[in-house]
Amino acid sequence: MEHTAQTYSEHRRAIWMLGGPLIASQVAQFLIHMTDTIMLGWYDVTALAAVTLGSTMYFVTFIVGAGFAFAVTPMVAAAAEADDEAQVRRVTRMGLWLSIAYGLLFTLPFMWSEQILLAIGQDAVVAAMAHDYLVIAAWQMVPALMAMTLKSYLAALEYTAIILWATLGTALMNVVVNYALIFGNFGAPEMGIQGAAIASLFVTFATVVILVLYGLRKLPQYKLLQNVWKPDGEILRRVFQLGWPIGLTSLAEGGLFTASAIMMGWIGPIELAAHGIAIQLASLTFMVHLGFSQAATIRAGRALGRGDEINLRRGAKMAIGMSTVFAVATMAVFLLIPEPLIAVFIDPSEPEKAALLRIGISLLAMAGLFQVVDAVQVLALGLLRGVQDTAVPMVIATISYWVVGLPVSYLLAFTLGMGGVGIWLGLVVGLSVAAVLMMWRFWRRSVFLTKRRD
Repeated sequence: MEHTAQTYSEHRRAIWMLGGPLIASQVAQFLIHMTDTIMLGWYDVTALAAVTLGSTMYFVTFIVGAGFAFAVTPMVAAAAEADDEAQVRRVTRMGLWLSIAYGLLFTLPFMWSEQILLAIGQDAVVAAMAHDYLVIAAWQMVPALMAMTLKSYLAALEYTAIILWATLGTALMNVVVNYALIFGNFGAPEMGIQGAAIASLFVTFATVVILVLYGLRKLPQYKLLQNVWKPDGEILRRVFQLGWPIGLTSLAEGGLFTASAIMMGWIGPIELAAHGIAIQLASLTFMVHLGFSQAATIRAGRALGRGDEINLRRGAKMAIGMSTVFAVATMAVFLLIPEPLIAVFIDPSEPEKAALLRIGISLLAMAGLFQVVDAVQVLALGLLRGVQDTAVPMVIATISYWVVGLPVSYLLAFTLGMGGVGIWLGLVVGLSVAAVLMMWRFWRRSVFLTKRRD
């Protein structure tokens, strides 16, 4: 069947209309986490180091379970393109089932987080504070995964504005609750790092409620909660088969950054705190690329449903180009004006401010180096997910990050004595290998599978 080829200008507009709210919502979602980091940096530098470890441990666990939510996006997009409303509902329901089951199972290890962190060589005071954070944040896992699945459902149906507004609203809510509970304002008790965890838990539950109510009201034809307790073995297997490689791919990447935080902790608490600041800034810009990647997944999923190879190719080129332009711009910012960016996270009266700035500037320069390759690899992942190709990218990610990136980080940091800069150079190498191999996979194989489905 012949398909009408859209112009590159039409693809750019479509990607921006779809991706703009997704980018903004990703940034707003990350700001919820960044608020914790900034406020705890103002509160106490040890608390900043602890939340760097604790939130990294939480995020790695979360991102594996989020693989099932990410699997919902291309499957719902393809079903919607075929006007199969029942299939949309079945996929979303089983995505929620898998997300809840995973969240319940993997909440338990956080109860022993202090012992885990001590066993991997972390400072005792930092490990104890990270444990205080994680025993509360653990209860956020199930609602956070549910919210991710609901966002995937709405995004695949191209209802992205509600994701943006819900995230902005809860981000603002998080600032207020953090301000009250971390510092003891508005008559609330001063709870420090535990207050930050409680605030995040509160806003996550609020997000789930908002998204469910919106889905029921604005999209009644999909009957989101119909037969919500009914098992669906066929769809459960399909979501699982597509989602577990996505989760393990995310684990490979997220685990690399967790390992980098652990190695930085071996160097010292000040270096770990500076690493946390640099990671926050790099992760903030990554949210933009993640938004473009999600838009690419949806567009590729719909092209797959139509068997439309030409528009898959054109849309992929445009998404990659848009993301790369932003990456070059952020690289320039990180290299030219690092000090004001880092200073936002540090209390002006902090005794270690000079050391934090000095170390943070060098690490942010390394973050600037991997902006382009990080953008390319996450765009490649989004496109591969859109055409439901997830198993081989998982293998590529594991090799790139753990066989190449992590050993290079250790070699440069400790064997060659480069310290924190060496750890970050290893990250650059691992991400570069992943970017090249995943792009090769997409352009040399996956686009042709779309045509065969026609």
